[in-house]
Amino acid sequence: MRIVDDTDRKILLELTRHPRITNAAIAEQLGLARNTVQSRVAALEASDALQGFDRRFHAAALGYPLTVFMATHVDQPRIDGVVEQLRQIPEVVQAFGLSGQADVLVRAVCRDAEDLYRVNKLVLACDGVVRTETWLSMGELIPFRLAPVLERDLGHG
Repeated sequence: MRIVDDTDRKILLELTRHPRITNAAIAEQLGLARNTVQSRVAALEASDALQGFDRRFHAAALGYPLTVFMATHVDQPRIDGVVEQLRQIPEVVQAFGLSGQADVLVRAVCRDAEDLYRVNKLVLACDGVVRTETWLSMGELIPFRLAPVLERDLGHG
């Protein structure tokens, strides 16, 4: 993965502050050539530093007000297959490999408690999943953010 420099950080901060801003407007704001911004944004997208638009969607507004986290215990030799099966469950919006007692932390969205029961059964049905522990999010206290890190690192890297 490509490591960003200060010019990239400034572009990313502009995109964070104004998600619908054009490359031309970023160029004007930062005093850069439009082609420079365009090529930098393309490189950021290609390297996955700039990710998909769906990160900005709010699940509750889409009809999925419950967010749950499932500590998923997996038969280790089958973890790759488990990940592929989890990818097929639309309500699974993220999954992280873990160290510690659980192997995979699944983040899922659900419509209600009955839907949570259904989704949990789908996760448990994945070949290689041994068991899950499920926690219901009571609310997002700090939304996903990287702007503070970008701001801190400006001029230091």
